[in-house]
Parts: sequence; structure tokens; C-alpha cells
Amino acid sequence: MDIVEKSWEIQKRIEERVKRFGRGRYGRVLKMARKPTNDEYIKTVLITALGLTLIGGLGFTIYLMIRYLPGLLG
Repeated sequence: MDIVEKSWEIQKRIEERVKRFGRGRYGRVLKMARKPTNDEYIKTVLITALGLTLIGGLGFTIYLMIRYLPGLLG
């Protein structure tokens, strides 16, 4: 089998997977998916930013406690 035949076979397998993608378990989700409104997008961004800030602040607080608390206690 030469390289051209091999590449055609790979292309055929990829196209078959793409055809089945819309009918499988993800098909229903893709059909129901839509672009979010500006209000939904802004709320999602704000909630994500709040979560990142809280997790980062918690991590920084733990870092400060590990870094400076042993010196203050001992």
C-alpha cells in the first residue's frame, strides 16, 4: 500500500466519523446549542471571574500562612 492509498483511507475514516458525530450522543446537544445572549455571556464571565478571584485569594492566604505563620509562632 503506497502513501496515496494510505492517505485516502485515513481521509475516508475521518469523514465517516464526522458523519456519525451529529447522530450520536452529542447530536442532541449540538442541535439544542445556541449562541448566548449578551446578558448570559456577561453573567458567565462575572461568575467565572469571581470564582477565579476567590480561589486565587484563598491560595494566596494559604501561602502567606505557610510562609510567615511558623516564624510568628516559634
